[in-house]
Amino acid sequence: MTTLTVGLLLFLGAHSVRIVAEGWRQWQIARLGEGAWRGLYSLLSLIGVVLIVYGYGLARGDPVVLWNPPGWTRYLAAALTLPAFILIAAAYVPRNHMKASVGHPMVAGVKLWALAHLLSNGLLADVLLFGAFLLWAIFDFRAARRRDRAAGVRYPAGTLLRDTIAAVIGAGLWLLLVMVHQRFIGVAALG
Repeated sequence: MTTLTVGLLLFLGAHSVRIVAEGWRQWQIARLGEGAWRGLYSLLSLIGVVLIVYGYGLARGDPVVLWNPPGWTRYLAAALTLPAFILIAAAYVPRNHMKASVGHPMVAGVKLWALAHLLSNGLLADVLLFGAFLLWAIFDFRAARRRDRAAGVRYPAGTLLRDTIAAVIGAGLWLLLVMVHQRFIGVAALG
C-alpha cells in the first residue's frame, strides 16, 4: 500500500499545486521558466503514475476487503463511466456545450469516473485510489471554477457538431476500455 500511496501523493500532489499554492506555482514558473516547470511537473506525474499502477497491482495481490459491493454496481459503474469519458473527451474538443456549461469537463469526468469505481469496488486499495482521485477532483473543480469567476472567464458557446464529436470520441474510448478492462485491469467491466 506504501507504493500506491507514494504514487498518489506524487501524482495528485503535482496536480494540486494550483489548488493550494497558485502564487508559489507562478513564482516557480517565473524562476524556472515555463518549459522547465512543465518538465518537472510531467516527470513527477509520470513517476506518480508508474508508482500508482505498480502499487495498485501489489495491493491487489494482498487484498484487504472493506465491503463486498452487490454485483449490479459493476453495471452502474459502467453506465456512469460512459458520461465520464464523454466529459473527458469534451475537455479537448473546443466549442462544445459541455465545456461551455461545466467549464472543466475533464475534472468533472474524473469525479464521475472515481465515484463510479468507489461504488463498485470494496477493497482498501480501491478506496484509497478512487477516493483520492474523487477528493482531488472535488477540490480541483472548485478551485478552477473560483479562478474562472475571479478572472471573468467565459467559455465559448458550443455547437451540436462539437458536442457530437466529443460524444463519439468519449463513447469510443469508453467502449475500447470496456473491451480491454479484463485484460489489463483483471476485472470484467460489464460483470
